[in-house]
Amino acid sequence: MRSNVKQVAEPTQLQVYLVGGAIRDKLLGLQVKERDWVVIGASRKQMLKLGYREVGNSFPVFLHPETSEEYALARTETKTGPGYKGFKVDASADVTLEEDLLRRDLTINAMAENPAGGLIDPYGGRQDLEARVLRHVSPAFVEDPVRVLRVARFQARLAGLNFRIAPETMALMKQIVDNGEIDNLVAERIWQELHKSLLTTQPWQFFVTLAACGAISRILAPAEPVLDECNRALRCASSHSDDPVVRFAAWAAPIDLAGIRSTCEHLKTPREYTDLAVLTHQYGDFFQQSTQLPPPEVLDGFKALDAFRRPERFEQFLLAAEAVSRAQPGKEHWPHPQREYLHTAQLQAGSIAAKDLTKVRLQGKALANELDIHRRAAISKVKRTYRWAKFR
Repeated sequence: MRSNVKQVAEPTQLQVYLVGGAIRDKLLGLQVKERDWVVIGASRKQMLKLGYREVGNSFPVFLHPETSEEYALARTETKTGPGYKGFKVDASADVTLEEDLLRRDLTINAMAENPAGGLIDPYGGRQDLEARVLRHVSPAFVEDPVRVLRVARFQARLAGLNFRIAPETMALMKQIVDNGEIDNLVAERIWQELHKSLLTTQPWQFFVTLAACGAISRILAPAEPVLDECNRALRCASSHSDDPVVRFAAWAAPIDLAGIRSTCEHLKTPREYTDLAVLTHQYGDFFQQSTQLPPPEVLDGFKALDAFRRPERFEQFLLAAEAVSRAQPGKEHWPHPQREYLHTAQLQAGSIAAKDLTKVRLQGKALANELDIHRRAAISKVKRTYRWAKFR
């Protein structure tokens, strides 16, 4: 197999191989977004002398002086303690390419390409790609709990291509949960893999996979009682938006408020994710009932959601709230006029600003009240002129 990716010229004394995801995605016909390289027979001192910049903490990883692509010294890992950091790393010059590939998680990620474009596949990765199977490389899979998250993420990314998890691999994932190794995952790594999953074509598969191996109850316990509803909402959101903030809010909204807050606090989610999830939960009823509410209550909802000062977040709220509404059993294909109505009403009411009322010679609270009067009138006009018939 010859690569259609231009090879980077390397110093002749380095044995360099393209590895991992770039090989997998190229064989699947997917866009190769980044490339990782492994270097055989070299030392840290040699890499630094050649101008590579070291960035690895637990093992030697370097950035190419021209392309900034990652180059890692071939390594082996020996389990010495709990968690994904409990490993002794050997990155000596005598580690072979096959030994480096053996420590990887899945066979489809354990392939390499030599400088001439030839495929190196000692563990059957290409065969598993063709069979659409996610299969572990070796029994050492159980030593790293992060692999549960990674398999779940790959299932989310590749489920649309009919991939499935090999039964024996799922058995090892359950073993990681049952033996308590899953409890050693740090929050930052859980969020990292969860966030990457939100960017995939079928992000709900991440949570379905975690539930199948029993990991949900250990790392996302507040979601477990309503997980089906969470996943339906995420599926609806994913069909209308590729924004991970919207997708996360839709997934989290069915959880009770205390559970949302504790989950976001535990995962250390960015504030924009936490805030939208909370708002989608708190104002879900406002969204669903909005077409029946009088204009003053609609205006109150706009204020509570800070819709006039933060219109972009309000649009995210509308997308997430609609997804949650559609996730109700039997209502996915029902007409949902709320988003269009609230969007139009917010635009019309938001187009009226205090500076437009300077002629009335009011200030402070009196001016705010006058602004409310005009905005309620704008909402009333939208409601009167809206073509409700098309939704009935």
